[in-house]
Amino acid sequence: MINISRFLFLLLILGFSCSPKSTVTQVETQKDIPTPLLSIGDNGVFGDEFLHMLTKNREFKNPESKISAEEFEENLDLFINYKLKVKEAESLGLDKTEEFSREFEVFKDDLTQPFLIKNSLQEGELMKAYNRMKEVVKASHILLQFPPNASQADTISVLRMALKLKEEAEKGADFNELAFEHSDDPSAKDNKGNLGYFTALQMVSSFEDAAYSMQVGQISDPILTNFGYHIIRLEDRQPNPGEVKVSHILVRSQGNDPISEERILRKVSEIYTELQKPESSWEEICKLYSEDSGTKNTGGSLPWIGLGSVIPEFERAAFSLQEEGEISPPVKTPFGYHIIRLEGKKPLASFEEMESSIKSRILRDSRSTLIQSQVVAIQKSKYGFVENEILVDSIDGLFTSTSRQEIAKTLESKNLLDSVLFSINQKPKTVKGLLDFIAEDRQAVRTNAQNYFKTWFGKYVEVNLQEAEINDLMTNNEEYRLLIQEYRDGILLFSLMNDQVWQKAIEDSLGQVNFYHENLSKYQWNDRVQALILTMGKEESIPSVRRFLADKKYQANLIDRLENTFLINNPLAFTVSEGIFEWQQHPILKNADMTKNFQELRLENITYMVVLGEKVLPGPKKFEETRGKVIQDYQEYLDKKLISSLKEKYAVQINEEEKQKIFELAVEK
Repeated sequence: MINISRFLFLLLILGFSCSPKSTVTQVETQKDIPTPLLSIGDNGVFGDEFLHMLTKNREFKNPESKISAEEFEENLDLFINYKLKVKEAESLGLDKTEEFSREFEVFKDDLTQPFLIKNSLQEGELMKAYNRMKEVVKASHILLQFPPNASQADTISVLRMALKLKEEAEKGADFNELAFEHSDDPSAKDNKGNLGYFTALQMVSSFEDAAYSMQVGQISDPILTNFGYHIIRLEDRQPNPGEVKVSHILVRSQGNDPISEERILRKVSEIYTELQKPESSWEEICKLYSEDSGTKNTGGSLPWIGLGSVIPEFERAAFSLQEEGEISPPVKTPFGYHIIRLEGKKPLASFEEMESSIKSRILRDSRSTLIQSQVVAIQKSKYGFVENEILVDSIDGLFTSTSRQEIAKTLESKNLLDSVLFSINQKPKTVKGLLDFIAEDRQAVRTNAQNYFKTWFGKYVEVNLQEAEINDLMTNNEEYRLLIQEYRDGILLFSLMNDQVWQKAIEDSLGQVNFYHENLSKYQWNDRVQALILTMGKEESIPSVRRFLADKKYQANLIDRLENTFLINNPLAFTVSEGIFEWQQHPILKNADMTKNFQELRLENITYMVVLGEKVLPGPKKFEETRGKVIQDYQEYLDKKLISSLKEKYAVQINEEEKQKIFELAVEK
């Protein structure tokens, strides 16, 4: 869990450069032998890191973004102080603590995600889904399922049947009648294969891909999904109408009893007639007659619905309503009879509004597996993945035939532990490495007896490929490397400052008191005065309050008398504040006449009533009165003292040539 105060501090010191889209200008240096901008002790610090800090929210290619020479020097001084503190944190071993490692890994993981191949593929899939959502398509299908434990011959037989049905449909046979007769989709007996309208992420991905790639009237080749082979006919496509908000009154139907059905239909008709009367109340009628127990007491209110999210009969009626408050005639669905009222309409939300929900849905369906397989394929190609297929098959066989408890001994007896399963960038990964990976059991891996080895082996490959990708980012992606360095140093800086400045100043009560006495001249009151200030809230109260205060002097109980006289019956008449104020700095009292006990002031169209008491001469503040300011000043003192000691401890040398290169880029001429 990330410490919240630490996180907020990191945001302050690191600025706003978390996005991989931010711009970093590169320093023109020799690539073979880079020259440090400065050295702190035995550590070299390169110019690209300083320039990275300077380019927060600015692009030096634009003249208006350049800074002055004074700002440049100030920023360089701050950067040196920053790196001095990081150097000290490292010398104290703060980068070796378990707390640092845990916190840095959390930050690093969050910062790494936007740079990964997987992220770019996910973003492409998100945008593809959203662009498809701008349209809804209507399709019918015929589903042909495989028999249980289907053989290859069974699969071919189902495919041939699918091709035959496609041919019949293209020759003019009624597609929906073919679906009624041949489809293994149970709903085809009722809808003859008509799926109604749907949009992206409402069907399995291969079915969706096929439907969105077709023209209206076109019949697809057989499409393979986990359900079997589908033959799809595209019926219609149109712009997405967005979502509607409706309420409904439901009267449930028995369905198989004509006498009951007639009685229910008569009841629904009477409810609909009653709703046409001007004096009728939808909410009351809903409460009395609706048989949807979940909504009858809330006016029948339903969530927002889009095309494809509810049964077609209800959907057609809901989307046919045009005006808010419009009521549909009774609509028959498998649940009974509905009377629907339109409450509102809204268009498809923006990509930014829908991004998180689209991503969540994609990661829950088969697309996530497809994305991961694409990631692995790209990584294998990019990072020189070579698999020892013969050995992998052999090890798979041993895992299948050997108990989990004995597998390690078996592999050792066959001298296979050091055998190379695969290599990435010519770095070998051995059988022993896989066994250690399984033993650590840090990955959420679902396995069974049939796929135990293959599942763990696949995850082992994925983890090592991702590690190779991150190492590649650190080596070859300047922006990523600087960002990771920045956050690492930021965590170290926070730890050092918390130990030696912030928390120390808060806990060192003796140091606070000594600092207060040594700097007593900083903690002085100016001229003060006792005062009661009323800020008038209602103009009509001003005359009566004025009369009440006209002859009054400042007294300790005056607030109680005012509140009891005016605020009991009129609590908004005024607000009141009381205390001893430095009147020369006070926004209201600085306008007052200090020789008058009572006065009325009008400032920026607000009336104030002021009652003054005794004057208080300038003098020192008590420690308790200014402790917060003392701690703040004490922290600044400790910070400066720390920097001074670090400059004595570590020699700082600046390479003027490298400094001038950055100066030329950053400073206005």
